[in-house]
Amino acid sequence: MNRHRGFALLGGLVGVVALVCAAIFGAYGLLDAGSSAGAGRDSVNGTAATSGTGGPRGQNPPPGRAAPASADAWTGTWATAPAGVETRAPYGHPGRSIRNVVHTSIGGNSARVTFSNLYSPRALMIGHASVAVGAGGPRAVDGTLRQLSFGGRPAVTIPAGGQIISDPVALRVPYDGDLLVTLYTPVAGGPVTYHPSALQTSYLADGDRTQDSSGAPYTEPSRVWRYLTAVDVQNRESRGAVVAFGDSITDGVGSRTDANSRWPDILADRLRGRNIGVLNEGIGGNTVLQDSVRDRKGASGISRFRRDVLDRAGVRTVVIDLGVNDILRGQERDPARITAGLRELTRQAHARGLRVIGSTLTPFGAHRGYNADTESVRERVNAEIRAGRVFDDVVDFDRVVRDPYAPHRIRPLYDAGDGLHPSDAGYRAMGRALSLDLLENKAPAAL
Repeated sequence: MNRHRGFALLGGLVGVVALVCAAIFGAYGLLDAGSSAGAGRDSVNGTAATSGTGGPRGQNPPPGRAAPASADAWTGTWATAPAGVETRAPYGHPGRSIRNVVHTSIGGNSARVTFSNLYSPRALMIGHASVAVGAGGPRAVDGTLRQLSFGGRPAVTIPAGGQIISDPVALRVPYDGDLLVTLYTPVAGGPVTYHPSALQTSYLADGDRTQDSSGAPYTEPSRVWRYLTAVDVQNRESRGAVVAFGDSITDGVGSRTDANSRWPDILADRLRGRNIGVLNEGIGGNTVLQDSVRDRKGASGISRFRRDVLDRAGVRTVVIDLGVNDILRGQERDPARITAGLRELTRQAHARGLRVIGSTLTPFGAHRGYNADTESVRERVNAEIRAGRVFDDVVDFDRVVRDPYAPHRIRPLYDAGDGLHPSDAGYRAMGRALSLDLLENKAPAAL
């Protein structure tokens, strides 16, 4: 019997121990057992953590008001949306270190990270964790590795359905650079809350390797992000963050791995001089209306919007590109239901004083899901969006990527090969299509 299988067989017993530890650590106010919609409280150094949207996490500010970014506020530099659980790791990765590699948008002089146990029915114990500037692969830049703490303690237990924000650490976080966020899980827990389509190579190692800068023990690569859902920075010049909210086209499916060529990455490059962060909250297969957590495609856009957008640090504007999967996967044939769901997202954003830029639905004429009915729904949704009755402003991704000689298809240069997802060139065109002036206009419109 190998060591990892032995851990799995002991999972039930160790899980009880983890739950007891959760109760102990809970006395220090470290835990957030919020719902999948983002309810509950976090704590950093014993005080309520703010999300940058006007108040303690889980409490709505007055309608029409949002806290601006300031020298004392946090700004998201990277984020991802938890989509479900890792099916091949029913007890997590006990006795191993998980090194998540993520790419920043805005830089700063201190950092904090968020770990999530959202979709596990059991507690997660983190023995140690660290953050460092990446030097390529799993290696850290010399002198940048920092141990993370939680309420001043190096270990923490996150209850089922909860999340935790680390204490801040002083670290010069680069613009447009890699960070290594590592956690060690000493005992078995429940299944891993993860993002399955990272398009970024991360790593696993045996034992507690959170303080390893060389990267040598990290011999097992993977292309998912585990437990980690956000990295925030403090930056005196920050003007907040833009959240890209959508499905696989926002997630970047079809782009090259480790190239950071998703359309939100291109947008982040353009916004760098304006000191605005960009957070990618896309999930492959996600829909506006239907929950698909069991299929690892996330909760519906309506139900996850608060957690993945409104609760992010320093958010100022939302760009929404969602709805294609309601047609292709959800078999929705009533365009009014899709546009009503998109209007609900706009309503939620307006309640926080956020402006919403929405995209038309991109063509899929060469995809297996295309037929006269699905195309008719897409066209009618787009007509309502272009008429200005859904979002504050519109970015017409449909017109950006479609073939001018066959408008129901993606232009061949922009097609990743499946008739649905853009290539690197397509994502580059999309990222360049957004008006920076619109992104900097914070006032929500009255629809």
